[in-house]
Order: sequence, then C-alpha cells, then structure tokens
Amino acid sequence: MQRPTHFDYIIIGSGLAGLQLALKIASETCFDQKTIALIDPSDKSTNDKTWSFWETEPSQWNALTHKSWSKAAIITSHKETHLNLYPYTYRTIRAIDFYTQARAQLNQKANIHFIEERVTSVIEDSQVTVKTVTNTFTATHAFDSRVPEEFSIKSKHSISIVQHFKGWVIKTEQDVFDDNKVIMMDYRLKDGNQTTFTYVLPFSKTEALVEFTYFTEHTVEEQIYDTYIKEYIKDYLKIDSYSIIETEAGQIPMTNYNFEQFNTSKITKIGTGGGWVKGSTGYSFKHTEKKVAIIIENLKAERTPSIGLFRRKYKFYDTVFLKVLKDENHKGEWIFESFYAKNSVQTMFRFLDEESTFGEELKIMTSLFSWSFIKAFFKTL
Repeated sequence: MQRPTHFDYIIIGSGLAGLQLALKIASETCFDQKTIALIDPSDKSTNDKTWSFWETEPSQWNALTHKSWSKAAIITSHKETHLNLYPYTYRTIRAIDFYTQARAQLNQKANIHFIEERVTSVIEDSQVTVKTVTNTFTATHAFDSRVPEEFSIKSKHSISIVQHFKGWVIKTEQDVFDDNKVIMMDYRLKDGNQTTFTYVLPFSKTEALVEFTYFTEHTVEEQIYDTYIKEYIKDYLKIDSYSIIETEAGQIPMTNYNFEQFNTSKITKIGTGGGWVKGSTGYSFKHTEKKVAIIIENLKAERTPSIGLFRRKYKFYDTVFLKVLKDENHKGEWIFESFYAKNSVQTMFRFLDEESTFGEELKIMTSLFSWSFIKAFFKTL
C-alpha cells in the first residue's frame, strides 16, 4: 500500500513529546479517521537517555518503570536531608523501553505512519508543507519538536543557562547501594564556584547511575565530567572496584525564552522546541504529559492546539529562580537546601508540578527570602 503524502497531523520528532502526543491521539477514538505521520531521522533503537520523575498512583507508566523509590536524600556541605516521598513515588524510565513500547502500540494503528527522514523546512500557507531531504508532505496541522534556530541567536536576550551532565551506570561485585533511596542532589563535590551536584539512582544493591550535573551558562569538556564521576565514586561512595556498563550525557536548556511566539493556528511547537522543559529545573516528562492532554482537549473542541499550554505565574517564578542562578551561580546549593529543608517534599513536588496553592507558593518564597531573591523578584516584575 502506497504511503500518503498528505496527513491531518504531522508530528516532527518521535522523541518524548512526539510519541506521547501520538499515543494520546491513538487512545482517543474520535481521531481514528485522522491520518498522522511521525517524521524523525532516527529509528529510536538505542537507549539514549533516562527520564526520572515523581508521581502518585495509579500511573500509566507502571509497566515501563525501570526502578522506583519511596525515599530520597538531598546532601549539601552543611546537612543531609532525608525525604519520605509518600504519597509520591520517584520513578525512572529507560528511553529505549519507552520508544519500543510506543512504536509497537502505534504500529497497530493503520492511520499512523512512521517516516524515517530528516525535516529540512516547514512552511505554513493554506496548509502546512513539510519538506525532508527527499520528499515533500503536507498536513492540516504540524506539531514541531525542533528547537527554533532563532533560539541560539536570540536566547542571549533572555535568561538562559544549561543543565548539562554525564552519567555512568556502574556495576559492583559487592552490595554497596541502598536501592530504596535515590540521591537527588549531592552538592559536596564542586567544580569551582558553580552550581554542580551529583545524582545517584541505585537500580539494585550492585548497580547504579552516577551522574555529575551542572546548572551553568557554559558546558565543559567530556573528560571533566569523567574526572568528577570517578572522584565521587572513590571518595564519597567509597567504591574501589566496579565496571562501567553504560554511559549517558545530555544538555537541557533552562530558560525563560519565549518559545510560544512560534505557535500559529497551523503549527504548534512541542517538547523542548516548544518550551515544555521547566525553566527552573529542566524537568520535562510529566510536564509533557500535561501539555499533551491540553492539546488533545483543544483539538477535540476545534480550538488552536497551543491555547492554555502555559500558566503565567509559574513562568514568573521560573524567571526569578533563573535570574538568581545566572547572576549568582554559586547560590544553587543554598537554594535547593532551603527548598527541601524548609518545605515538605510533597509541597515542593506540587510546586514543581505547577499544582501548588498560593499559600504553598508564599511559604516557598518565604523560605528563599534573601537579598538575591528580592533583587531578582523586582527585576522580573
């Protein structure tokens, strides 16, 4: 059967946002007569990342969860804060498991097509024309996950830093890890006067992901991450013998850049390219799920899909946080220590999930009361 060249919806990018959107469309019978194409240059056959997030039961992601934890720790130079996460559970999903299951489900739908090509241009007219290296497709609406080229040029006019990291999955011969507790942030090992921390996800008593992370304006050479990971394993985890069975690395923009300006009546930017990554933390998995749900409701109501994707007050909070981190990057340890030592983890999770009450937000702002935040607050206003 010949593949069509016109679709109701074209989704550019079959990563987290593209696949979540396609899965949600496929789950709604009202879209059964709509034709959908997912265009991506990759077949998504490798485990290129892991996603970690918190949520309450029940969860649609239970079957895909690689490991979950009910306890966590935040460690700084001054104290160690232990967190009982109930009613939340902290989960991690391997990207390859998500890709494999999503594609298997979507391949069962005759109206959904995977196209393995690189998109070169998207042009909006009476319809949307999507050109690849070798083909031209058209659609009534396109969902585009590519980061706008303008971002690299104009992001300097917004507040932007980068969450960049590298991690090793290590295997030990002896039981050394507490696999009931995730170390969300350990600030004891630093690269100079910057916000850096180590993240430890224990998958079992003998296997864990150890990741060194920066919240800074500039990235570093790959061997720098390796040096700090090796030092953390030796000096803080007290492990001398281990093997590296997997590595991962990445860069996530943390910014208040206005990605919404690229949304139109026929093109919706999604994922990182749509500003769906939370500016103050880099979290994306659950935010993607929520924004996909809003898009689906808009499509059902025949509204512009991008209506109501963002809430202004949380963008304001993110901007204040980013302003402090950019102007006084060394404050990161103090910020997160204050967050979790002075507020319940459940309150913090609701705040980061953008589900908090005004009273909770006021308490969190009070816990961060300092001249740095006062300056950032009024500059943001």
